[in-house]
Amino acid sequence: MIIGKISILNYKNIRHAEIECSHKTNCFFGNNGMGKTNLLDAIHYLSFCKSHVNTPDNRIIHTGEELCVVQGFYDYDGKEEEIFCAFRNGQRKQFKRNKKEYERLSDHIGLLPLVMISPSDSTLIHGGSEERRRFMDMVISQHDKPYLHALIHYNKALLQRNVLLRNQSQDDSLFEALESQMDVYGRLIYEKRTMLIDRLVPVFNEFHQFICNSGETVNLSYVSQLADKGLAAALQHARPKDLLLGHSSVGIHKDDLEMMLDCQLIRRIGSQGQNKTFLIALKLAQYAHIASKGTTKPILLLDDIFDKLDAERVEKIIALVSDDRFGQIFITDTNRNNLDRMLEAMKRDYALFRVERGGVLEFRV
Repeated sequence: MIIGKISILNYKNIRHAEIECSHKTNCFFGNNGMGKTNLLDAIHYLSFCKSHVNTPDNRIIHTGEELCVVQGFYDYDGKEEEIFCAFRNGQRKQFKRNKKEYERLSDHIGLLPLVMISPSDSTLIHGGSEERRRFMDMVISQHDKPYLHALIHYNKALLQRNVLLRNQSQDDSLFEALESQMDVYGRLIYEKRTMLIDRLVPVFNEFHQFICNSGETVNLSYVSQLADKGLAAALQHARPKDLLLGHSSVGIHKDDLEMMLDCQLIRRIGSQGQNKTFLIALKLAQYAHIASKGTTKPILLLDDIFDKLDAERVEKIIALVSDDRFGQIFITDTNRNNLDRMLEAMKRDYALFRVERGGVLEFRV
């Protein structure tokens, strides 16, 4: 799967852009704040119906404008797919596939697999547990519709249970019905998250070892209350406490993913370079996992990932993404010379663009 053309109107600071994409490598250079990250974010939006950094839709529309449009034309194994998204201030957004609007946005997830690596990924290490749960959910949801279905229904039941708790309800039958739903969906979510981490860790270590060429080992440990007890019984037992708290204190919405470097939490010991290498290797493992589950290669977005990395690690990463395992790639950097060296090493067809004040201009050599 590749993007042949992207059309953007009023997406953050990008006023208008029409981009004809290379089927292999697309590089964007320009100073900070010019719109490079926003361009990749718009591509991310077409795959996930939302911003990579979870920017609310009303803050995506360019200041002073009423309408934002993002449109992508894809070649999906010889078949053309047109994805169209538009939203106005105060109105529900439209999301269309081949001019037909989706009834549910969740139906779109997984059609256009994509992995984005960016500086904002640091929240996976230093942010709260919700960031790491979101990571697991995003990986699995791209290839597993029953998982996404379970996640949606679990969260609905959780929301309803929390309403009962805040209202100090004493209706045991309502609690039991919701807790039974949370138990069924929570068990499926727990099992599939466990399977993901078991499969991800060996590939993660392989990529990390290749990039670092050192004895450092990495690991992921999935921590869940469901590891040693059923959720329905745990929710019933916690109900008196939860009524005092006003929210549900147990469940898969409390799970976490411990990120380890040499058997220690990386958030406690990792340097900037170690953290960045850890996250890049993790995201490349995510790419490999998604690619193994589908019939098409995901798109790979690399946003300013070479900063704070030594030359040897940069060369290793370039060697990895130049491999046939990876499909279409979009790369941003502030320094055009970095991109020139990268393109020379990759030896792939490419397109080069300058991004300046929200405008995108193809740079011909």
